[in-house]
Amino acid sequence: QVQLVESGGGLVQAGGSLRVSCAASGRTSNTYAVGWFRQAPGKAREFVASSTWSGDSTDYVDSVKGRFTISRDNAKNTVYLQMNSLKPEDTAIYYCALRFRGEVDFSSWGQGTQVTVSE
Repeated sequence: QVQLVESGGGLVQAGGSLRVSCAASGRTSNTYAVGWFRQAPGKAREFVASSTWSGDSTDYVDSVKGRFTISRDNAKNTVYLQMNSLKPEDTAIYYCALRFRGEVDFSSWGQGTQVTVSE
């Protein structure tokens, strides 16, 4: 059993920065990758960024490339998403998720943290 707790969301003006965190606890030793996803009101959840647990490979949706950075502190079992040059269209609930070895999908999810970017 794995528990994920996101934090760090909030209200920021366009052009500003925010860092959201995801603290993992429980059975994380079999983790293959960690991902960040977001869901805006009235829209489907979308992939934002991912990283292998080793950190040797990362991936980003085109709309955040060059602005967002995913990173991990394995000693703290915490994953971060640094978001710079934020835009109103980045407003969403941000979720972290884990994908385990042998799985093709992210199967363990946090409760989400709200990020709101004002004009």
